[in-house]
Amino acid sequence: MMRRMLKDEIARRIKQAMKDGNKVEKEVLRVALGDIQTGEAREGAQESDDAALAIVRKLVKSITETAVQTTNAEDKATLEAELVVLGSLLPKTLSVEEIVAKLESKRDDLKKAPNDGAATGIAMKALKAEGVDANGKDVTAAVKQIRA
Repeated sequence: MMRRMLKDEIARRIKQAMKDGNKVEKEVLRVALGDIQTGEAREGAQESDDAALAIVRKLVKSITETAVQTTNAEDKATLEAELVVLGSLLPKTLSVEEIVAKLESKRDDLKKAPNDGAATGIAMKALKAEGVDANGKDVTAAVKQIRA
């Protein structure tokens, strides 16, 4: 049901972008929606927000990699605008400082872990149990900060 909501949000935003004449937003959202629909058809899977989010994250990664290699200023600006649009579809994640604060109750367990990898596993499990969406690299940085 959750994924259905993301697909609906994307479709709604495509219509709004068309009305507003925002070509970049319209096109990048069409690509995202098409990729989501293709993924569902290919897998024969039921719609879910998790799968849709994974596709949006994959698009963000791909566009980011392309933007790094692009030298044309106009193309780079378009790619950056696409990243803003796609980023607005993703759930907000916590900063390293916010993750450290969330993990305060696990500080002793994290320090006792045999290595950073094990500590990161403990941290990810604790954050997931709280329903926190956090970037893995940020969790790793927070764990290193706590263990220092």
